[in-house]
Amino acid sequence: PRVRPILWGGRGRTMRGVLTLCLLVAMGITLRSVSAFVPSVHRLATPSLGLGGRARLQAAPTVRHTARSLPSGWGAPGRARLFHATSMKAADAAAAPAKGKKKPGKAKEDSKYSKTVNLPETNFNQRANAVKREPELQAFWKDQKVYEQAYEDSTGSKFVLHDGPPYANGDLHIGHALNKILKDFINRYQILKGSKVRFVPGWDCHGLPIELKVLQSMKSAEKRELTPVKLRKKAAAFARETVDKQMDSFKRYGVWGDWERPYLTLLPEYEAAQIKVFGEMVEGGHIYRGRKPVNWSPSSRTALAEAELEYPEGHTSRSLWASFPVTQKSDALGKEFGDQDIRVAVWTTTPWTLPANLAVAVNERLDYALVRAPSGESYIVAKDLVGNLAIKMQGEAEEEGGGRPPPPVLEELAVFKGKDLEGTVYKHPLYERESKVVIGGEYITTESGTGLVHTAPGHGVEDYQTGLKYGLELLSPVDDGGLFTEEAGEDLKGKSVLGDGNQAVIDMMREAGALIKEEPYGHKYPYDWRTKKPTIFRATDQWFASVDSFRDTAMEEIEKVKFIPEKGRSRIQSMVEGRSDWCISRQRNWGVPIPVFYHKETGDPLLTRESIEHVRKIVADKGTDAWFEMGEEELLPPSHQAEADQWVKGKDTMDVWFDSGSSWAGVVQERGEELAYPADMYLEGSDQHRGWFQSSLLTSVAAQGKAPYKTVLTHGFVLDEKGFKMSKSLGNVVDPRQIIEGGKNQKLQPPYGADVLRLWVSSVDYTGDVRVGANIMKQISDSYRKIRNTLRYLLGNLNDFDPEQHSVPYDDMPSVDKWMLGKLAEVQGEVRDAFEKHQFYRASQSITQLVIGDLSNLYLDVAKDRLYISSPDDLSRRSCQTVLKVALEMLTTAIAPLMPHMAEDAWLNIPWKVEKQSVFQHGWQALDYEQHEADKWATVREVRDDVNLAMEKARRGGVVGANMEAKVVIHCGDNEELKDLIAGSMQQDSILAYPSPVTVADDIRFILLASQVKIVDSADAVVDACGQDYTVGTDGKTESGIVVGVTKAEGKKCERCWFYDESVGEHEGQDGVCPRCGHAAAEFFKK
Repeated sequence: PRVRPILWGGRGRTMRGVLTLCLLVAMGITLRSVSAFVPSVHRLATPSLGLGGRARLQAAPTVRHTARSLPSGWGAPGRARLFHATSMKAADAAAAPAKGKKKPGKAKEDSKYSKTVNLPETNFNQRANAVKREPELQAFWKDQKVYEQAYEDSTGSKFVLHDGPPYANGDLHIGHALNKILKDFINRYQILKGSKVRFVPGWDCHGLPIELKVLQSMKSAEKRELTPVKLRKKAAAFARETVDKQMDSFKRYGVWGDWERPYLTLLPEYEAAQIKVFGEMVEGGHIYRGRKPVNWSPSSRTALAEAELEYPEGHTSRSLWASFPVTQKSDALGKEFGDQDIRVAVWTTTPWTLPANLAVAVNERLDYALVRAPSGESYIVAKDLVGNLAIKMQGEAEEEGGGRPPPPVLEELAVFKGKDLEGTVYKHPLYERESKVVIGGEYITTESGTGLVHTAPGHGVEDYQTGLKYGLELLSPVDDGGLFTEEAGEDLKGKSVLGDGNQAVIDMMREAGALIKEEPYGHKYPYDWRTKKPTIFRATDQWFASVDSFRDTAMEEIEKVKFIPEKGRSRIQSMVEGRSDWCISRQRNWGVPIPVFYHKETGDPLLTRESIEHVRKIVADKGTDAWFEMGEEELLPPSHQAEADQWVKGKDTMDVWFDSGSSWAGVVQERGEELAYPADMYLEGSDQHRGWFQSSLLTSVAAQGKAPYKTVLTHGFVLDEKGFKMSKSLGNVVDPRQIIEGGKNQKLQPPYGADVLRLWVSSVDYTGDVRVGANIMKQISDSYRKIRNTLRYLLGNLNDFDPEQHSVPYDDMPSVDKWMLGKLAEVQGEVRDAFEKHQFYRASQSITQLVIGDLSNLYLDVAKDRLYISSPDDLSRRSCQTVLKVALEMLTTAIAPLMPHMAEDAWLNIPWKVEKQSVFQHGWQALDYEQHEADKWATVREVRDDVNLAMEKARRGGVVGANMEAKVVIHCGDNEELKDLIAGSMQQDSILAYPSPVTVADDIRFILLASQVKIVDSADAVVDACGQDYTVGTDGKTESGIVVGVTKAEGKKCERCWFYDESVGEHEGQDGVCPRCGHAAAEFFKK
């Protein structure tokens, strides 16, 4: 008697049924009702969401049976698998007739054997119901203080993964999820290992983005009344509100941490620690005030660090080719061409910097040519770029549609080395001033331009360095808003250097006869990462950290750090090696003030150990608002308070990268009882080699002489499914909250829960850019369900198992059980190695392969007969349960770092009394089982796969329904070893005999779930017994090399186990059963 599940509906298969079957086939699971074993369905009580405990078995309603069973054979041939493949609601539905369709005929009475089968029982729900269940499990962790207790109970060493602070100015995106979940993988694994782990989450709370958010929310009238103190209060409130929102999201991801004690860069104790770091760098001689060109954002009106710049694609500048008339020639040039009019040719992509030109630089080793144009004018240009200059001098077409005249021929008059041109004097075409040709550096090449570089020391790094060598003035006639000042002249004053001022300079150069060519030029150009607008280089008075003074030490420390991936080392090395001094001052109100005072008359700064320490103590007590609220008489140290009227406090604040870059001091050192400096690991995106990784390295090396981290791990960026960068305008943004909670249309955007999101993180190779989208998440969800179903199977079949009473010694187990234990130990080792190397995708793959390939498709499938049919205390059954117990604990701990909710849910539903209330307190228990007969079982698996092919043919042909109806006929060819293996497993005539040795579990008939197996001497004998249509391997293309066919089994069918055998009849007073089932049923009825 068999039952057709309701999802097929009535007699015909609906599309829903087909799709469902396809999904289950992909999962390696075959559907058939649990009632396939017995005439009535024993179903599990609907699992409660309570923690722990088990529901009791309840009998389901009597159902009508159909004449045909569901197909089986894809990965799990044989009896019904509803327990393993469908929800409890589906099991209940399978036990009831289809709605609206009355089945004809009279229902059969329940078999008396229905109660004698050992059906699975567990409260662990097949459906995760993650939207409700995961918060319940998080509440359990919080109430029981599992995270905190794990720290207290641990006797291991500290492990410190220091959190890089996200910016507190908006909602989290999928990149945040990737980052925090990766950190949680590592921390949870370390907890399982027994390490003492305290993860302190942090937030970066100062800086311009928050200022802008506050200003955008205010009306014009409010802005007019805004003071620095009021702005700071509003910015702090906004940051704290954002922190709370982001914190809730991180918690929902299942991330463990000290959420009650996070670090915020706006907290007084953190700000005080930051000022202490600044003071240590001052004492070390690493901080100075100077006037030099820095990246300046006119849109933000502040200096920017390199990490605050971005280089968007598609920028086009106005490039200009110009010439300056020579007024005094160098000795080498004047010797031959003393009377000739000569001009130096230059090229620039920033015409607005020409008013600040104070020199033209050449490379002393390059060859420069003096060439004469047809017009009679002579030009100095790099010899290799003469042709390039000629093209730029090419005239335009005289008439529309006409051809352009050919480039002029430039006659070479002489060639000089660059050093021979030094000292040549030229006149600025726009101003009454003369400047010299100077020797620049290796930045002058012949790749583009003219080989002569227009030099404005106030507007470029190389220009500044060259200017220092020649004592040139730092001319920078541009104000904070990017407008020309009076120094640039009345014609340019007030014009924007990035707009009308740039055009005005071009026009003036044309009028002066100095313009050769003006054209667009596409190249990378720095933009303010916040305002998304172009920046400029501009000389201003700023505070700097002298990287030169500790660069060598920083490079030495980089060599000591482990980088994952290794390419991160060379990346940060090149950045530190080529870095100029770090501009650490910003012209903003929302930040940590630079604790400096200026003498009102001389402008000299007061920056001593005493003055810094005095301010630090005030900040530690009152926060940095005190700097803006208190007067100089209170902020100055005691030694200067009497002359407070002579000093004024500075207005600059520190670069936000100095804020976050001081976190090793403000967090790791400050919480030294729980943490340890240097931290074991920093983990952030690959862009942080120029950001937080670098700023942390520089401050730590400058103040402490060593790197703040032992290991640096970097991950890539998250792209959409097609590999495109996510953008609101493209509509391809993936919101992690939507993955967890679902979207408005939950059919199209289902709620997957946090563990599915985490499983996605574990499945990708984060060392490069990763992809995510709806299709990817659906695939991940399928994998999640397979793992959950397997855990449910394990729990359900251990419902009557007590490890202390029922565990079977290893030596007493059948080979298949020993093999499975060895496989579990092997996979556990692979997973542990993957965790140790932070290769979570390897761990995820190993777990999934174990669940699908080794457990669901083989071991658990063939184990069902022992578990369900054997007597409860049968040695073979208890041996199998012993393996299931090991598998459950191994699998639960293996997935715990990746999918902690599922792991904890399973742990709380273990049916025996466990010593530890949480899987994370249980820890990582290494399995000590050797591989057992691995080659033999690999061969058996190949044979099984080949048999399943023949079984499916026979099933489609109507020869058999379930596998137990089959007799398998095998020819092993010349492979005597395989023949002996198969024959040797069949130690008794019938697998249904009672009693049977525990090794009957290794019998090939149980492995194939076939009633009989016969070995024959030829392929023809297989075909004769089974027919060509139900035979495979005659072409020699089977995996195992066998020829195998399937025919109808001989004997009668046992009503209880469905196997066929000549021995089926009356046994132990039970009718219609085999000897094994007769004994089991008799034992049940005695009770």
